[in-house]
Amino acid sequence: MLVFFGILIMIASVILGFIVLVQNPKGGGLSGTFGGVSNQLIGVRQSTDIMEKGTWIFAGIVGLLCVISPAFIPIEGKSSNDDLLKGINTKPQTAPAAPAQTPANTAPMPGTTPAPVVPAPTAP
Repeated sequence: MLVFFGILIMIASVILGFIVLVQNPKGGGLSGTFGGVSNQLIGVRQSTDIMEKGTWIFAGIVGLLCVISPAFIPIEGKSSNDDLLKGINTKPQTAPAAPAQTPANTAPMPGTTPAPVVPAPTAP
């Protein structure tokens, strides 16, 4: 359900951003963009009113969805993924008891000499 609310919030935010970017900061809005065409279709005053109402509506939708969505967070201890978690092996795996040995057919690379083995110093 949280994914659904997240998608709705993103869609409403993109639409809100588009509406805000279309508006002219000096109040011209769509009337300056379309010239006389918008005056014939919806009127100059109507375009700014519609944009302002759309801004408030989508801002309210984003705010409402953000306030409502936490109600759908699962209660601690109860999750829809509990069945999946029960099937996971959480016990640590034990390492093989036998020490790893180098294969018998390995040889140093040509032109190199193996490092000498020096015993570790002992404390007095």
